[in-house]
Amino acid sequence: MSPIFLHIGPLTIYWYSILILTAFVLGYFMVTHEMKKESMPLEFLSNYFFYLVPIVILGARVYYVIFEWQYYSHHLTEIFAVWNGGLAIHGGILAGLIFTVFYTKKEKVNTLKLFDVIAPYLIIGQAIGRWGNFFNQEAHGPETTLSFLQSLHLPDFIIEGMHFSDFGNYTYWHPTFLYESLGCLLGFILILVIRSRKKTKIGMQSAIYFIVYGITRFFIEALRQDSLMFLGLKVAQLVSIVMVLSGVILMIYSIKKCDYYHGKENKHE
Repeated sequence: MSPIFLHIGPLTIYWYSILILTAFVLGYFMVTHEMKKESMPLEFLSNYFFYLVPIVILGARVYYVIFEWQYYSHHLTEIFAVWNGGLAIHGGILAGLIFTVFYTKKEKVNTLKLFDVIAPYLIIGQAIGRWGNFFNQEAHGPETTLSFLQSLHLPDFIIEGMHFSDFGNYTYWHPTFLYESLGCLLGFILILVIRSRKKTKIGMQSAIYFIVYGITRFFIEALRQDSLMFLGLKVAQLVSIVMVLSGVILMIYSIKKCDYYHGKENKHE
């Protein structure tokens, strides 16, 4: 399994970069489509994505480097080598959320509505992006056996791709990238089901995103062998708990305070 997608002279293009770019491009076009349906200003979207993409990538990288500073403090030049992996999705989400709140307030665009528009395409983008971990042979679970992977009826290329050396062992590993990717896919479907209902409260899709992804990542992180740690605890699990609680609070707020879509305009930004 090679992490390299293509060589063009001195230029090397990695699968990780291709998949991240695919997720962003898909998200941009799908969000544009949804904003048209909700009569939201499209000129706002172009400017929003222009700033959002680098901010999310920077946030994801800074977050990862902070919790792996013991390594990067001795390998400073590798801080910028994002094509080798090392983008923490929680850092990207946090940076994106902060920027989105700031930018929507500045441009007088309804924040929760924009969150709702983005939510399903964010989580399907995460499902796509996780395959970058597969090609980089990272973010895997504990050791397992060939027979176990075959019992899951996985395609041969996945089974073969999970057979490599890490931590000094050449063996098969649990494909936690796949587990999380499938969890995100289910979250995407659930949000679309909620969106298709005749009456959906503003903020509800965002709440579902936080709850579903928080729960998914909490259990996946229990298996991962390369978790970022803080005081002996897995950072992603702590953040996942915060995400679930935030989603529950947002759901309650949505039910009690927000208007329905396709009804009167919500007054709460």
